[in-house]
Formats: sequence, C-alpha cells, structure tokens
Amino acid sequence: MANDPSLSLNSKLADYFHLRLQELGQQQSAPPQDDTLWYIGDMLARFGDSDQLFSYEYGRMGLRPLALLYKDAHETSNLRERGLILRQLGDMALFVGALFPENYQRRGIKKDYFVGMGGGAYSYLSETELKNRHIFAELATSFTLILELIAQACEKQTAFDHGDVLTLYQRWQKTREPRVAAQLRALGIAIPDSNFLH
Repeated sequence: MANDPSLSLNSKLADYFHLRLQELGQQQSAPPQDDTLWYIGDMLARFGDSDQLFSYEYGRMGLRPLALLYKDAHETSNLRERGLILRQLGDMALFVGALFPENYQRRGIKKDYFVGMGGGAYSYLSETELKNRHIFAELATSFTLILELIAQACEKQTAFDHGDVLTLYQRWQKTREPRVAAQLRALGIAIPDSNFLH
C-alpha cells in the first residue's frame, strides 16, 4: 500500500491544486485560510478519481443527486453516518457547482441550489464535527466565493482553439458570468460591460 502509485498521484494533484488555490486566493480581499485551501485541494484530487465521485445505482454509474444525499442524511439516525453523507453532499455541491454549472443550468438548476445545499451541509458540520469545524464554517459562509475560486483554479490554462472560444462565448451568452466575460476579454474578444446590458 505504501508504494501505491494512485496515492502518490493523488498527493501530487492535491499539492498542485493547493498551490493554484493559494495563488488565486491571494487575489481576493479576504483570502481563504490555508487549512481550507488544503481541504479543497484534497477534495479536487479525490474527485479526480471517478470511483470517489460516481456511484453505481440502478445498473449504471452516475452522480447521486444532491437532494437524495440530503434525504439520506435526514433519514439516518446515526450521527457519524449523517456527518459523512453531509460532507459528501457539501463536497459534491462545490465540485459540480464550480465545474459544471452550464450542464445544470440547462436543466433549470441555478447556482443558488448548490449554495443552499452545500452551504447548509457545511454549516451543520461546522456545529457538529469534532475536527475541522473552522474549515466547514469558512466553506459555509464563503460558499459562493469558494465556488468561483475552484472554477478559476480548474480553468483551462493552455491555448484556446476556435472551438473553445466559441463554446466559451456561448456559455457567456447564456450565463453572463463575469468570470467568463473576463476570460473572453483576455482572449481579445470584445464583451459589452454588464451595465450596458441592463
């Protein structure tokens, strides 16, 4: 087990994400605590392994819906199990809310859903867990900012081709996200100021 290459890869990936999050976090007016950045980096590395993210249910692999995770947590009387389920709920809300918002927007699920589900899960953990309460408290109170930080940390850092630029522009047209507009402007695409659009 000590020589397991997947452990080494996960560790390197967690280190990469921690450094990237730390660099981007310093640009915020109130940078997240380092413990929180380590937690997020570890979570991103963990979910890089599809076995940690997807579950096998009804004969196929898929993401367990956040609402069903909430239901599972609500229905269990075992406090330890409830804590584990709510941690999974919070982590998944951060991960999919930051990396796949457009997939969910097409189904009518907005950012507020992820903020409510994930922030609520972390808030509960900040009051009940024995360890990492300060991390869960920060994740609960700064959920929206952390979503943006994760999205920035995971953005494509290589050169964009024409298809990538078109996809990014289409995403901006649907969401009007300031971060996407900034990416397009950095690529030399003229995007009107959001005040001009209202």
